[in-house]
Amino acid sequence: MADSSASIAASPASRKPGPMEVALLASVFVIAACGLIYELVAASLSSYLLGDSVLQFSTVIGTYLFAMGVGSWLSRFLDRQLPAHFLRIELLVACVGGLMPVALYLAHAWLPGAFRMLLYGLVLVVGTLVGLEIPLVMRILRRHVQLKDLVSQVLTFDYLGALAVSIAFPLLLVPQLGMIRTGLLFGWMNAAVALWALWLFRHELRRLAAHVAACVLTLLMLGAGLVFADRVSSLAEDHLYQDPVVFAASSPYQRIVVTRGRGGHRLYLNGNLQFAERDEYRYHEALVHPAMAAHGAPKRVAVLGGGDGMAVREVLKYPSVQNVTLVELDPNMTQLFSAHETLAALNGHSLSSPKVKIVNTDAFRWLQEGEDTFDVIVVDFPDPTNFAIGKLYTNSFYGLLDKRLAASGYAVVQTTSPLVARKSFWTVVETIESTGLRATPYHAHVPSFGEWGFVLASHRPWRMPDALPNGMRFLSPEGLPQMFEFPLDMSRVPAAVNRLSNQALVSTYEQEWGRQ
Repeated sequence: MADSSASIAASPASRKPGPMEVALLASVFVIAACGLIYELVAASLSSYLLGDSVLQFSTVIGTYLFAMGVGSWLSRFLDRQLPAHFLRIELLVACVGGLMPVALYLAHAWLPGAFRMLLYGLVLVVGTLVGLEIPLVMRILRRHVQLKDLVSQVLTFDYLGALAVSIAFPLLLVPQLGMIRTGLLFGWMNAAVALWALWLFRHELRRLAAHVAACVLTLLMLGAGLVFADRVSSLAEDHLYQDPVVFAASSPYQRIVVTRGRGGHRLYLNGNLQFAERDEYRYHEALVHPAMAAHGAPKRVAVLGGGDGMAVREVLKYPSVQNVTLVELDPNMTQLFSAHETLAALNGHSLSSPKVKIVNTDAFRWLQEGEDTFDVIVVDFPDPTNFAIGKLYTNSFYGLLDKRLAASGYAVVQTTSPLVARKSFWTVVETIESTGLRATPYHAHVPSFGEWGFVLASHRPWRMPDALPNGMRFLSPEGLPQMFEFPLDMSRVPAAVNRLSNQALVSTYEQEWGRQ
């Protein structure tokens, strides 16, 4: 009986976890965090660089989970020297996962045709290696912990690691470190887990010196990457963009890049050109003045999007304007174009005007929650390259816009190219009309973009203005009528209403611009 009691006392279930079990469970937390980071980085980068965030996130996550399943299945073939296998897999995950954002940025700059193949190849490799990790940890822990406790403990730490990273990634890691440094940091953490495993199992490992050298080299390589991450990012972006990069930053919403060359500054959001200094006046005059001048004496104006302040600059040319509300989702944008002296000069320091109120929030939510009406509303969003932006081109959005527009007011929406994306352009027109608003489409030639389209929305018929403010560089009262005439290759075509439930515009836009 005494022997039986001693046996029970010594069983794994009856004693507290030892240092090795605690260390391995802590490693599970780090492993889960690193694995999710690599998944999020791959999905976010593909969304930044390829557009259509729903498609990119869905396919990357699906591929990653499939690869994890393959890795879990392959773990059955690893029978001996489990600590050594675990250590090697950690180092491989650290190298491949940590360097993945570097490889993807460089591939997008130098080998754009191979980007998708490299993306999904790396996701498959990292997912397979991550799928191998947890089964190996569980089999190592099984020496000391009963199965029911083992599974619950491992899964608890796995889910906790995933939770911590899912919160930190958009709120802390991407804004503060950027994609490249985030990947390298978590690669370094994977390598640190390998080093920890090396110490825990030093008495079981063969060729200990070789394992030590591999851990040290991996940590040094990833550490050097962290130090030179900005140079790597600049190298890729300088090659990707036409001109040298003078400012680059990542926010939770987008990658902001400003370049400067012979033609002046250019702004890119997620790799897409937003304005070029040499001809942005064409775009912004065409966007703002047909609505503002037609109203006559607008007092209250809202600008949705347009965080660069260029549209606000044009709005402030009207003495009647008493206040302008700028609704911009990304505070990084409004801060950059308010505080950066050179960029603020481009918008005439309009964002510092006492008439301007900046609201950093989602425009859809802002329309829903407010009650104020406006004489003119300028809608200056990026093109609908993904569903997050596409919702701002739906009949639901324009229905909210209708409620915030004064009875005699005008709204204007930038609406992509009626020449390149003809069906997309007329889809926006059809969607605006579906809400009961009058739609008056027009277009202008902007050399950096080509033929570009806009749509006026109002409760009353739009009238051609007789005069424009002083200082116009592009528009004139005599030239305005030509902007409202559409040649045959840009004339109206049948199009569906863009709804929140289908967002048909996003796929149409992708198809039309993808042919270019």
